[in-house]
Amino acid sequence: MARKKTSSKTAKAPKPKKPFLKRLRRRVVRGTVLFVVLALGIIALGAVLNPPTTPYIVSEARRLGEIDREWVPFEDIAPIMGRAAVAAEDANFCLHWGLDTTAIRDALDSGALRGGSTISQQVVKNVYLWHGRSWFRKALEALITPYVEATWSKRRILEVYLNVAEFDEGVFGVEAAARHYFGVGPDALTRVQAARLAAILPNPKGRSASRPSDSVRRRAAQILQGADTIDADGRADCFQS
Repeated sequence: MARKKTSSKTAKAPKPKKPFLKRLRRRVVRGTVLFVVLALGIIALGAVLNPPTTPYIVSEARRLGEIDREWVPFEDIAPIMGRAAVAAEDANFCLHWGLDTTAIRDALDSGALRGGSTISQQVVKNVYLWHGRSWFRKALEALITPYVEATWSKRRILEVYLNVAEFDEGVFGVEAAARHYFGVGPDALTRVQAARLAAILPNPKGRSASRPSDSVRRRAAQILQGADTIDADGRADCFQS
């Protein structure tokens, strides 16, 4: 009786399939890494590319039907406007790396979800995140802000801030604000006009730069003093040419 020939090669056993959860975890990690890399790339490009809009501007345009905004380069803005905005919102803008730890600590101690935001943080919130009071958004803001500080110049941060800040309902950026309130271009703003624009920034929908209340007038006078102070002591050097 003939014997069957056996193959000299041993058949390889099929490789066991990786567990589904392990494969899913690997895909999630890869996707997360890719997302982070793309996000960091987009943020870094903000150092040279002007943001066409922001999430908040989009939402307001949908709500109102239209908004008033036109980008203007920093060199076409009256120098006093930059100093006034810094004096009003973030006097130590040139000294910190994006986060004012003292102000943040005070806000945490008081249990507040607002307060302690630097101009850099406001740019991150306005351009890349969303408005609203939540610890999650604040955490993202705190993570992204140092990266913006590392990849953008201080002058660029302030330029973006002045071009996306809200100055009245549907009025965004200093170019639109200068025309809206005073009928002039941003390069023609006087000291008083710039200070009044800066004075309404915390609550632009409830204040007017052209018809200022007594509190806005007082605040504007304080801002002018602060603008002169940071100019004299060097705290404006990081954004002034």
